[in-house]
Amino acid sequence: MDLLSDHLVRARATGAVFARTVAEPPWGLRLGGSIQLSVHTVVRGRGYLWLDTPGSTVELIPGSVTLVRGGENHYIGHEPGAACLEPEEFRARHAHMGPADNPRATVFLCGAYRFSGDVGAGLLDALPQFMTLSSADDDPLREVITMLSRELVRTEPAQQLVLDRLLDLLLVLAIRSEFRRSATAPRWYRAAADPRLGVGLQAMHENVAHPWTVPELAELSGLSRAAFARVFREALGQAPMQYLTEFRMTLARDNLRAGDLSLAQIADTVGYSSPFAFAAAFRRHHGEPPGTWRQRERMTASTRLLTTHPGS
Repeated sequence: MDLLSDHLVRARATGAVFARTVAEPPWGLRLGGSIQLSVHTVVRGRGYLWLDTPGSTVELIPGSVTLVRGGENHYIGHEPGAACLEPEEFRARHAHMGPADNPRATVFLCGAYRFSGDVGAGLLDALPQFMTLSSADDDPLREVITMLSRELVRTEPAQQLVLDRLLDLLLVLAIRSEFRRSATAPRWYRAAADPRLGVGLQAMHENVAHPWTVPELAELSGLSRAAFARVFREALGQAPMQYLTEFRMTLARDNLRAGDLSLAQIADTVGYSSPFAFAAAFRRHHGEPPGTWRQRERMTASTRLLTTHPGS
């Protein structure tokens, strides 16, 4: 498994179609900044997307996809600055229109993604606030958009399942395209393409519990110990063992939040010989034992849930 696949799997990205809409002017939809990642594509017609930030308007046209990272509210409408409704009110107002009812109508899809833990947060942080991708004729992204377009203009059995899978493909292709062209792509993504580092990095990610050493990683990479350590630090900004420890701690935090594994199981999963060795390493890294950290995270999550849903 390559490093991008590894991060996406560990981030446990889950997607859902929350708006498949035909809307005739005037129309507008407000989407909250709590949505971690939104995906928008127009099948027919056109629309506009903008943030609260001045000068952030982009046009949505067939054949393009726009991704919006959470943090700021964003808006979609028939024209920039259009009056926008909340999702429930918007869906109710436009629920009964079919694609053929009005040739002036816009047909579009909005998808929402959630990411789990610190691995997911790292992926999101590497993306710009929003990005629009227009596919070239030979780009697989174009094929996925075409399939989405065809699926959205008719009602078929198992359609929700098809749309979910196409959105998954769309997300992966969009992130891959953005990282490939971006000067601010994560260091691990760029380093994975370096033949001097790719094998060693992949080995660490595939078997994080292995007691890796720099000489062992250097041998896998076909370099001397000193050369591997130097190239690694230049590419990733830290020593190989520091990178491995950071990655182990990231996975440990995600496992602690999930609550599915005991401390002994987490220790074994992330490469420590015993719960005591893991607890000592975690305390050095975070200033408190893993059990205390997990309790605090659970209390924070409960408080956040009560604040968001006070009646629950």
